[in-house]
Amino acid sequence: MKTLKKVCSNIYLVFIFVLLYAPILTLMVLSFNQSKSRARWGGFTTRWYTELFQNEEILLAFRNTMVIAFLSALMATLIGLCACMAMNNMKKRWRSLFMGIANIPMLNAEIVTGISLMLVFLVIGNFLSHFDRELPFGFWTVLIGHITFNIPYTILSIMPKLRQTSRYTYEAALDLGATPFYAFYKTTLPDLMPGILSGFLLAFTMSLDDFVITHFVKGAGFDTLSTKIYTEVKKGIKPEMYALSSLLFLAVLILLLLSNYRPKRRKKAD
Repeated sequence: MKTLKKVCSNIYLVFIFVLLYAPILTLMVLSFNQSKSRARWGGFTTRWYTELFQNEEILLAFRNTMVIAFLSALMATLIGLCACMAMNNMKKRWRSLFMGIANIPMLNAEIVTGISLMLVFLVIGNFLSHFDRELPFGFWTVLIGHITFNIPYTILSIMPKLRQTSRYTYEAALDLGATPFYAFYKTTLPDLMPGILSGFLLAFTMSLDDFVITHFVKGAGFDTLSTKIYTEVKKGIKPEMYALSSLLFLAVLILLLLSNYRPKRRKKAD
């Protein structure tokens, strides 16, 4: 009975992993397909990887995506850290209120956030027009939009770690003559680093993956990978996109393996 139960659980686990990774495996196989047709195998080739690095439009969209993802995640993490520290010093009633307000954007539909940000930028643009200035939709509007929707995710990651830290260590450092910044840097920040890193990576991933908000605030002539792919769906996705997606997946997989391998090495060294 136990053997049958174990076999069924293993089959179920394999089935789940097949559902998760079969689309990615299909995409990687198509990136080596000589034919542009997804229904016919035309032979093995690395042509699409070569053409990927020669396609300036895709490389520009990739650069825009990575720059915006990194900058928005960095700024959102800093703002989220400051917000967590401020809320942590509030009374319980006010802290719960502001935490609830911070969680609303995560529960809200992205299309509502995207349209709201677009309207805000239009209002700002109309205001600036009275001073013969304008707010062009492009890099800066997308960056501000991504920072805005990333902040709640960084707060969600950092706040639990901050609640676990002891304030007495920080106060003891102040009593010993340390400045507030130095005391925070030496006593509190090391305990918060796991939450800060997880918040940064979560914000980076959310920004990398976002389409809806970017679509409403990007303006004409500016593309990220998500909007570039959406544009190409109407006329057919280029095989170079399969190659780029495969490289991104492999990069994430390598980083994941390295991050899991390093703690094991530290445990063995201890």
